[in-house]
Amino acid sequence: MPLMPKRVKFRKTQRGNRGGNAQRGNAVSFGDFGLQCLGRGWMTNRQIEACRVAINRQLKRKGKVWIRVFPHKSITGRPPETRMGKGKGAVEAWVAVIRPGTMLFEVAGVSESAAKGALRLASYKLGVPTRFVVRGNHG
Repeated sequence: MPLMPKRVKFRKTQRGNRGGNAQRGNAVSFGDFGLQCLGRGWMTNRQIEACRVAINRQLKRKGKVWIRVFPHKSITGRPPETRMGKGKGAVEAWVAVIRPGTMLFEVAGVSESAAKGALRLASYKLGVPTRFVVRGNHG
């Protein structure tokens, strides 16, 4: 199940602006517990998949898991020891833009301790600080 867009308007994107906080997608909307991002950066399709596998293994396929981010943005790279010029590099990875407050994953149908343990394992796969959030508790 590769997390990659089926169709994008532009194959290669610019780096964009990472400033500001998440204005939407920042509350627990589907499940009972969530993993909320406190930092900013890019989350690659490999990181998202690693988190999904870690959560599902820990929960032993009980409950339901929602992935709230999707990697729509392409990241390009040039081969090493290449001179300047000759255009933009080939697409190397797909990333989701993560801002503080973004809800990354949600879990339902399991106890709070089980959800906390699973989301803690997922947080280890990321390069940004996160926190465990319970539905209805704001702040």
